[in-house]
Amino acid sequence: MGALATIGRQFQGESVNRNIFRAAVSVTAVGIVVKLAATFKEVAVAGVYGRSDVMDAFLAAALLPGLLINLISESMNQALVPTLIRVREHEGHTRAQELLSSSMLVMCLLLGAVTALMALAARGVFPLIASHFPAAKMELGIQLFYGLLPVVLITGIATNCTAVLNTLHRFALPALAPLTIPFAIMAGALTLGSRLGIWVMVYSTLAGSLVHAALVAWMMDSHGYRFRLRWYGMTQATREVAQQYGPVLLSGVVASGGLLVDQSMAAMLPAGSVSALVYGNRFVSVAISLLAGAVSTVLTPYFSRMIAHRDWAACRHTLNTWVRLTALVSAPVAAILIAASHVIVRLAFQRGAFTARDTAVVSTVMAMYAIQIPFFVVSRVFYRFIVAMRRTDLALYCGVLNLLLDIVLNLVLMRWFGVAGIALATSLWTVSTFLFLWYWTWKLLPAPDPDNAENS
Repeated sequence: MGALATIGRQFQGESVNRNIFRAAVSVTAVGIVVKLAATFKEVAVAGVYGRSDVMDAFLAAALLPGLLINLISESMNQALVPTLIRVREHEGHTRAQELLSSSMLVMCLLLGAVTALMALAARGVFPLIASHFPAAKMELGIQLFYGLLPVVLITGIATNCTAVLNTLHRFALPALAPLTIPFAIMAGALTLGSRLGIWVMVYSTLAGSLVHAALVAWMMDSHGYRFRLRWYGMTQATREVAQQYGPVLLSGVVASGGLLVDQSMAAMLPAGSVSALVYGNRFVSVAISLLAGAVSTVLTPYFSRMIAHRDWAACRHTLNTWVRLTALVSAPVAAILIAASHVIVRLAFQRGAFTARDTAVVSTVMAMYAIQIPFFVVSRVFYRFIVAMRRTDLALYCGVLNLLLDIVLNLVLMRWFGVAGIALATSLWTVSTFLFLWYWTWKLLPAPDPDNAENS
């Protein structure tokens, strides 16, 4: 209670941190609503399709489009937002609109090119994702994959519009907009699933994604930024975004490589190890998403504006405040998940084919994964500051270091702890990430002005 009171006092009279706190709480609340809607959607879909071959084919087909969206459009958002805010603050709204139009055009061209490439390579790539599928199931998966490819461009545009709205401190409504997708899928599956089969999942996903993109584009337009795809030349700002985009994109590729490394190494262990890794990470990933996602979304626009005005004292104060707050919240969550891992896994999964022995394995994996929570959540504060400083090259260096550590630690720890060793390796390289980003944050932040030490 004393620590909470201390954090509470820090918000008194601090309008920036108070605004960040309110925005983070609203985004977290909205995130919970969206996750609940996704859960209801899963229940509805399971009732219509069950654990069928057609559902397997659809899930496999949806895997790669989601990965492409995260790699290309999310990377563009991280590269664009700090420069967009700097240009708006120093050069005016017109120049910011020109930068946005040019960047969105490039992003759409990239998404379109990658989508076309994936369409051409589908029959070579898809078998790598679903190598165990029989011929008929494989062909269905490929056809569904073709049907879902437009989602890459549509959702990429939606995420870009959402990021722009965040720069205007509009967080809650843009975060609610994705609800159109699970609602569309639920409505489609329950009303048309028996007549259209698994293809209703494709049509509903496309319809929900289109409505989502239209909503956030309309919100963006109503707040002064128009959805306009036009090239205004290679300006200094455009060049700056391009220079930041490459490292962020590559770091995303490296991070995806780490997931593949963990999955492939788990496949080298006894049967069921890959499933144990997935089940063990389920609750931990939800906790991380709720704790770190909101803070990450909210902090970047505020840090970017402070940096644009070279308000280093405010940066230092915000860093200190949010490092303490995220540590204060995330450490108890990690402790609870570690202590209660066996109970949580038993209540959630132990029934039918999932035996007490499976519970023992998965709960150990979950406990090992949960160690990372406070380090990951706090490191997001440092990461967002570094992105706002337009030093995305550091994210790439950190990602490469983590991939190497992941491989080495997996090889060592899986010999001692089995599949739980892979989870422990993830937590250990998360600690490495925390230390790396902590060091570079304070190295990049200019020293406090002695004349204004009391404000730092």
